[in-house]
Amino acid sequence: MNTEDKKRQQFMKRRIAACIVVMFTVCAVVFGRLFWLQVVKGPSLSRRADAQTEESRKIQSPRGTILDRDGRVLAISEMAKSLYADPTMINRSPSEMAHILAPYLKIKESEIQERLQRDTAFVWLERTMDHDHYEALQQVIKDEKLQGLRFNDENHRYYPNGKMAAQLIGFVGENDQGLDGIEMVLDKEIKGDVQKFHITTDRNNVPILESALEKILPDQERSVQLTIDSTIQYVVEKGLDGIMQRNHPSGAAIIVMNPKTGEILAMGSRPNFDPNEYGKGNAEAYKNRAVVNLYEPGSTFKPIMAASALDSGKWDVNRVYHDVGYIDVDDRTIHNWDDAGMGNVTIKEILKFSINTGMAYIGMQMGGRIETEYARRFGFGQPTGIELPGEGAGILFDASSMSRVDEAIMGIGQGNAVTPLQMVQAFGAIANGGHMMKPYVIKEIDNPDGSIYKKAEPTEVGQPVSADVSKTISKIMAEEISSGGGQNAHIAGYDFCGKTGTAQRLNAEGTGYAEGQYIGSFVGFGPLEDPQFVVLIVVDNPSGVYYGAQVAAPVFKEIMEEIVRFKGIRPSHGQENLLPRRKQEEKGQRRHMPEIHRSDDGILMPSFIGWDNREVNDWLDKAGLGFVPNGAGRAVYQSPKAGTYVRDGDDVHVTFLR
Repeated sequence: MNTEDKKRQQFMKRRIAACIVVMFTVCAVVFGRLFWLQVVKGPSLSRRADAQTEESRKIQSPRGTILDRDGRVLAISEMAKSLYADPTMINRSPSEMAHILAPYLKIKESEIQERLQRDTAFVWLERTMDHDHYEALQQVIKDEKLQGLRFNDENHRYYPNGKMAAQLIGFVGENDQGLDGIEMVLDKEIKGDVQKFHITTDRNNVPILESALEKILPDQERSVQLTIDSTIQYVVEKGLDGIMQRNHPSGAAIIVMNPKTGEILAMGSRPNFDPNEYGKGNAEAYKNRAVVNLYEPGSTFKPIMAASALDSGKWDVNRVYHDVGYIDVDDRTIHNWDDAGMGNVTIKEILKFSINTGMAYIGMQMGGRIETEYARRFGFGQPTGIELPGEGAGILFDASSMSRVDEAIMGIGQGNAVTPLQMVQAFGAIANGGHMMKPYVIKEIDNPDGSIYKKAEPTEVGQPVSADVSKTISKIMAEEISSGGGQNAHIAGYDFCGKTGTAQRLNAEGTGYAEGQYIGSFVGFGPLEDPQFVVLIVVDNPSGVYYGAQVAAPVFKEIMEEIVRFKGIRPSHGQENLLPRRKQEEKGQRRHMPEIHRSDDGILMPSFIGWDNREVNDWLDKAGLGFVPNGAGRAVYQSPKAGTYVRDGDDVHVTFLR
């Protein structure tokens, strides 16, 4: 081997050695990296990989259904899709993405763009989408290959009857939270449950084998059955709408209760709102006036005080009071509504014709201690305990500090504040033979399998007066409707009991009266022979006419005429009872009506003395004047007097005696 070959051989050996060193170095680096990634960093990288390919999904069970007493749906839930976005992951500009999404969402394009520009990884774009919009948008996302948009299942609450019983049922906000009414009170019992599942996704965060999720069904929740009767509730809602259209009050409330059980059959308030779009409501619309409002009951409180006087022995049905139209109590004079006196009267006439002087005198005969004691027996001054939020306790006099004036005005329904619900509970006792039942609105809560979770039973909370006293007061209240101041509530063929009331409205601070503002009300129950319904109507600050006999009593008539027809309650009077009136009308024996004289001074009042109720009503109706009757028979007194002028729309008070 020559020198040249030796050099070549050594060169090759060096190259081979260098290659081996390089290869070993590369292998060492590779194996070192593999060791670092798989052994040292393996656990953390595995967690990162799982996080990128796995996602937590939530399945929410629908909120429990709310039903009326006959199983009609008042509130029901369905699962809906909610759209959210991760602004850090979108593959279009916020403006372009907003332009594509806007036709399918409720918010404006500018609002969508603003949300997509936020420095965050999560923004809601729309909660509980309409199903058609969801399907259309899902297709758009697929066709346009949009990224960074996700759908989530959420509970959507639906109220099929819209505004009906809105304040009682309440509404549900975001995150399936009950915010008012029954929805809030029973939130824990009927709120939907949330289940979490881990699923594997591809690089676009689309679940692999997503159809497997369809086999996982959400749990069902408990359902609630209320005592509400949808038919009666509908009638009440119609009555409230009529009040708002005719009288334009600040608000109104109506309650219908079964006096034998305490079940609330209907409860409505105005102003109102639609729980399907609760965001458009306001604080006044959300307020359940039937439960939370405080007001002075006025004359509707007189039967309560009269029953208390009879039961306590401080008065009896035959005792006579001489009414001269006013009564002086210390430094105050209390007048009758028409300033007229009716002479010798018993408690029957005092209630029937709503004589202030007589009830004020009876109140003083009882004294403050007995008055307040019986008021508490009837449930005033304390919440009834109904399953609804915000119930008021009312305000009663402190018996230890009552003056003679306080005793007198308590007898005529002034000086104390009550809730409509308390009034219904108290008159339920009079209608139910003296037995007072606790009002309730939740009839039953059922488990998903149909078994009973909780069931309410009628609860007697006291017997404020005896059965005899309740029967006596009921009969007098029946005459109030048939021939007293409540004739606008009379229903042909039926004997119902009732009492009108008109009271000054408390001011916002509750420390005095609002100038020129009144509350007209009517409370009634029946039929007399078998009371099945107690109804209270309260009209808060009506425009124009404000007497309970005019703004509330006719509504009682409208409501009860429909209820007795719907419920198939037969009249207590046969056709023969109506024959005398019909024959008289057929003969046309009607008084010749004087002409209506109008001038710049107003309408000239004729003399109504000797006229009957129908004749006076017809003349005043043609003249465009309001009619406030008191009593029955022939007119013996009128205000304003004959020969004076009145303005269009003014009220005319006429007293009738047989």
